[in-house]
Amino acid sequence: MKKIGLFCMVLLLAGSLIGVLAAGREAVADAPIVLRLAETHSQDYPTTQGNYEFARLVEERTNGRIKIEVYHSSQLGEERAVLEQVQFGAIDFTRVSISPLSAFVPEFDALQMPFLYRSGEHMWQVLEGEIGREFLASLEESESGFIGLCFYDAGARNLYNSRREIKTVEDVRGLKIRVQEAPLMMRLIELMGGVPTPMPFGDVYSALQTGVIDGAENNWPSYYSTSHYEVAKYFTQNGHTMVPEITVASSISMAKLSEDDQEIIRQAAWDSMDFQKEKWADFEAEAEQIIRDAGNIITMPTPEAIAGFQKAMEPLYAAQPAYVQDVIARIQAVK
Repeated sequence: MKKIGLFCMVLLLAGSLIGVLAAGREAVADAPIVLRLAETHSQDYPTTQGNYEFARLVEERTNGRIKIEVYHSSQLGEERAVLEQVQFGAIDFTRVSISPLSAFVPEFDALQMPFLYRSGEHMWQVLEGEIGREFLASLEESESGFIGLCFYDAGARNLYNSRREIKTVEDVRGLKIRVQEAPLMMRLIELMGGVPTPMPFGDVYSALQTGVIDGAENNWPSYYSTSHYEVAKYFTQNGHTMVPEITVASSISMAKLSEDDQEIIRQAAWDSMDFQKEKWADFEAEAEQIIRDAGNIITMPTPEAIAGFQKAMEPLYAAQPAYVQDVIARIQAVK
């Protein structure tokens, strides 16, 4: 009898253990897939708000099966380091300028040529149309480790500095200007007569403050949100480039998901663009007003002065390889 009782107890324990293991497997199966998105800007910045909308749409459309956690303010590192981690699947998504991606797909230089777009509306006709979709696909086809998901608005980039007012291209001569770590952007400043100085975005404020650089180039919201306007009071609205932002996914991370989930993520990112553009327009107007109220010196070059900036860029256009010139021609033909 004792042996029978012991045997029954063993069976009960075994059954309980199997039940616990089964419950554990079920709990693991029900746990959401958590993915990480790296963002260099602050939590309230328009691109970060676009990230949050993307994450919200993914969670909503997967009924909570997939969650995207947004790490703003460079919590996961600066842009260059983050891109490397996305390539190898250590980070799942990031939002960056398109500039560094030209190292993987040289045609990306065409999208950031100076004075290329007739207006913001023209740029979005390009990005939301056939050309834009081709560029997103080209990242994946390049086997770079990135999958292009969508574009975000970053307005027009302008010059600002701590030394003097810039009214014409000649006024740029000799100024040390921070640029992104991209050959095209460095050449752009060289042709203006400035000294291009590549450095991480997070180092720019202290470099302006200490005189390591004289200025930088960016849009109204970045000039305001980084407090660069406090240490570089001269802002010139020359609008030399409109360089869109891009959200990319890690090819490694996406390959771990089903095709259906991959498609949900692609569509959610694309659908977040209108939301981001609205946030951008609102924040751009707010940033400009705050900076003007602060007493900064805002210069709007004359049409003749803008023509001078454009003429200075002619060698840059002439130096582009045929495949970039072909894309430029297609962009200029978009009505």
